Amino acid sequence: MATIELDQHNFESTITGNDMVIIDFWAPWCGPCRSFAPTYEKISEQYPDIVFAKVNTEVEQGIAASFNIRSIPTLMIFREQVIIYAEAGALPASALTQLIDEARKLDMAEVHSQVAKTQQAS
Repeated sequence: MATIELDQHNFESTITGNDMVIIDFWAPWCGPCRSFAPTYEKISEQYPDIVFAKVNTEVEQGIAASFNIRSIPTLMIFREQVIIYAEAGALPASALTQLIDEARKLDMAEVHSQVAKTQQAS
């Protein structure tokens, strides 16, 4: 699956309608973003069951602000509507593949349990 562009109209439905969504927050003027883009696109083709998306932080400033994106590129992984990874910086292909494999192995019942506990405590 090729990467998709997310905007204010399709962001929420993409997150809620898919088990796993990986988002690359980027901007056209960002050199590291442009360098990372081919790697991200290539890896997306290896995982047809995962949605690979991009958010142009220049155009979608509201989305970027809501997730406190301060550096780009920033990679964020949602699994079952929970952010399980968020970190700035471009990754080499091997590290991105390893990250995806680890994200798939997570026990999401445990993750949801921890989220519920955290929400009750606050």
